[in-house]
Amino acid sequence: MSQDTSNAPEKAYHHFIHDEVEADLAAGKNAGRVHTRFPPEPNGYLHIGHVKAICVNFGLAQKYGGKCNLRFDDTNPAKEEQEYVDSIQHDVRWLGFGWDRLTYASDFFEELYGYAEHLVRTGHAYVCDLSAEQVAEYRGRLDRPGRESPYRNRSAEENLDLLRRMRAGEFEDGARTLRAKIDMASPNPNLRDPVLYRILRAHHHRTGDRWCIYPMYDYAHGQCDALEGITHSVCTLEFEIHRPLYNWLLDHLPVPHRPRQIEFARLNVTYTVLSKRKLLELVRAGIVDGWDDPRMPTISGLRRRGYTPEALRAFSDGVGVARFNSTVDKVLLENAIRDDLNRRARRAMAVLDPILVTLENFPADKLEWLEAVNNPEDPAAGTRRMPLTRQVWIERDDFREDAPKKYFRLAPGKEVRLRYAYCITCKEVKKDAQGKVIELVCTYDPQTGHGTTPDGRKVKGILHWVSAEHAIEAPVRLYDHLFAAQFPDDVPEGVDWKSNLNPKSLVKVAGPKLEPCLREALPGTHYQFERLGYFFTDPHESKSGAPVFNRTVTLRDSWANIEKREE
Repeated sequence: MSQDTSNAPEKAYHHFIHDEVEADLAAGKNAGRVHTRFPPEPNGYLHIGHVKAICVNFGLAQKYGGKCNLRFDDTNPAKEEQEYVDSIQHDVRWLGFGWDRLTYASDFFEELYGYAEHLVRTGHAYVCDLSAEQVAEYRGRLDRPGRESPYRNRSAEENLDLLRRMRAGEFEDGARTLRAKIDMASPNPNLRDPVLYRILRAHHHRTGDRWCIYPMYDYAHGQCDALEGITHSVCTLEFEIHRPLYNWLLDHLPVPHRPRQIEFARLNVTYTVLSKRKLLELVRAGIVDGWDDPRMPTISGLRRRGYTPEALRAFSDGVGVARFNSTVDKVLLENAIRDDLNRRARRAMAVLDPILVTLENFPADKLEWLEAVNNPEDPAAGTRRMPLTRQVWIERDDFREDAPKKYFRLAPGKEVRLRYAYCITCKEVKKDAQGKVIELVCTYDPQTGHGTTPDGRKVKGILHWVSAEHAIEAPVRLYDHLFAAQFPDDVPEGVDWKSNLNPKSLVKVAGPKLEPCLREALPGTHYQFERLGYFFTDPHESKSGAPVFNRTVTLRDSWANIEKREE
């Protein structure tokens, strides 16, 4: 499958991995080839952290006219499913990238097993009878060398016989492992006779029950790179300590090609958990509505919330590629989608917490059609017509009976402008028996249409509104951070990490009033509800004539900052 660059960024900034690749090209390595790969394990859905890895690997191939494979690391069948394989392919394509080859580690199971026999024959691997707990005990600690397994000095013949019997299924799960024979005193724990194969009877989504022994990731990874002709194995920083093992295996096996591993900092984002184990826990516990819940940091969740591939790629590019781990403020992700949707989203009016306004001097039988701009950033988007009637809905937050000094919205005696319409002045406040404001009686100035004020007076406040007679109602969901804590993984010992969940991460708006044009909003359409935020018609739940709106992100609100300072 060839690279699809139609939806990909034209130019990415230069970073240190580019320097490494260019140095290899200048030295004549790999015959001038650049061949990368993105190797996810199909044990969950891809998330925002994977976006960076995808952009780096596919971006390198694009920049240097090379190739990039999509390879599934399917070496642990107990946790892997075809559902995840399908979702990963969909996400990579949606981001705007195409792969040159679609491969699986399981494509190479026979070759990997052959390499295992080679290590046994050359005395570089042995079959060990220690349990997993004993292996961990014998490995020692960072400040203490490990101890050699009592089975370490078996003969090559005995080890080969035991390995073949492991493959034939003669032993129980966990009874034996194949381990590399390296150095139990190494300061790097990954070189203390790491496990290469384990016995695991689990149905594999591709190979079925053909195998009962499976290679470990650290063993399979480098050899799959070599067999595929990968030149630069780019991975995240946690694999830096694994690189000596990666190279040791390449040194001791008759591989057809020698790839090079380069590490970069993984992407961490505030208010976000990126552990697939924890995300799976949220799904299975019903805390979220599946992997594509719009609060999830998965690509599918972000897509359903209204994030675009362009915004995610811009975010990845803006974060950069570094050598040291850090945590990125989520506001950078939100700014990326704001910038993108500002250019593409159609504008519309919506009132989420309505309060009725009666324009007492507006004729009761009058209907006036006003012209509104669909997108001021895109003249080609054209205009639409909005109905204005005697009664309109405005946002409850746009009125205060006792307004502070810098409050420029509606208050008794104050004048504001209805967006695209006239200036109005509040004359009377009506309340129910409990004292709640239920209606505002205002007058409108018919001389102030089309944004004009004939006498030159300045009216600072501009309110969004919807005709009470023509408004429609539709489900509107306000999504926010799934976690209330900036670093949700950072909890004291013994405290459940889920205690940091944000109880207001989803608010379903009751009785919103929407501009009538929104009735025909198609699934998967972006809108800016003016002065409220960017919204997206849910691609799964919206139907013709019955849209469901998900808030993608709020707008920047200068008034919120004023209120915060005054408090």
